Amino acid sequence: MNILVSACLLGVNCRYNGTGISHESVQKLSNSHHLIPVCPEILGGLGIPRLPAEIIDGNVISINREDVTDNYKKGAEETLKLAKLFNCKLAVLKERSPSCGCGTVYDGSFKGILTEGDGVTAALLMENGIKVIGESQVISYFGVRL
Repeated sequence: MNILVSACLLGVNCRYNGTGISHESVQKLSNSHHLIPVCPEILGGLGIPRLPAEIIDGNVISINREDVTDNYKKGAEETLKLAKLFNCKLAVLKERSPSCGCGTVYDGSFKGILTEGDGVTAALLMENGIKVIGESQVISYFGVRL
């Protein structure tokens, strides 16, 4: 099975602060599945590093109050193209991200407070029939056979 994966979870240094996260259970998926790494923010034209951004009233706003919604939408659309190209039915995305978060995202106060909601990419993928889970759900979704 081909699985779309946030590239940062595979250790790629593409997060807003220029770092990646080597998430062991996500990486172990490569033992039995084909992982398709993506970074919607980069695909949307944003650089590394970039200012933190959060969703405020349906728009993605950086900490300096710049509206970067168009970049996030473009990145989501490009990510969806890749998901379709590789016939991905599942995506493992970075939790809490304004792009990749599924179920909870930061509330827009830039104080680390979570609220219910989905990131721009996660929402678009789900609207198009792709199951989205966060990195903390990998073991429960796939079981201990990782």
